[in-house]
Amino acid sequence: MALAGRGPHQGDSARRPRVKARLVLAFDFGLKRIGLASGDTLTRSAAPRATVPHHIDGPDWPAIDREVRALGPDVLVVGAPYNDDGTPGSLAASADAFARALQLRYGLTVDRIDERYSSTAAASLLREQRASGQRKRPVGKGDIDSAAAAVMLASWLEQQS
Repeated sequence: MALAGRGPHQGDSARRPRVKARLVLAFDFGLKRIGLASGDTLTRSAAPRATVPHHIDGPDWPAIDREVRALGPDVLVVGAPYNDDGTPGSLAASADAFARALQLRYGLTVDRIDERYSSTAAASLLREQRASGQRKRPVGKGDIDSAAAAVMLASWLEQQS
């Protein structure tokens, strides 16, 4: 007996593995500000989020807690600062400590990505948006930090298979 609406391809979707999008929160670590961006592995898109302050006594953890709670990420990505020649940059040890603190605090996987030129690319993109009229307000340092986090995250997403 044939069932209506059950053609030969109707059951194919049940056999295909479902792809679960992983939500990702990225951090562009700095000693004054930490730029944030979010994205997911399904659409492979990245967007700037807030910039949180980094005080002399450390990151603004309550602000980061709010962002983590709001997004509910599966993975965190932290930029690894390298010099042009590939050697660790002056912020490398601080960024490493921040990445370890994130992992301990949230119990999530923390991936690292080379952040060379991300701020330069972000500043260029924001300048172009401002010049074309896409962006109305002036570009601030915090805007560049969050846009740099989005540039890094976009690169990380491209590397995922």
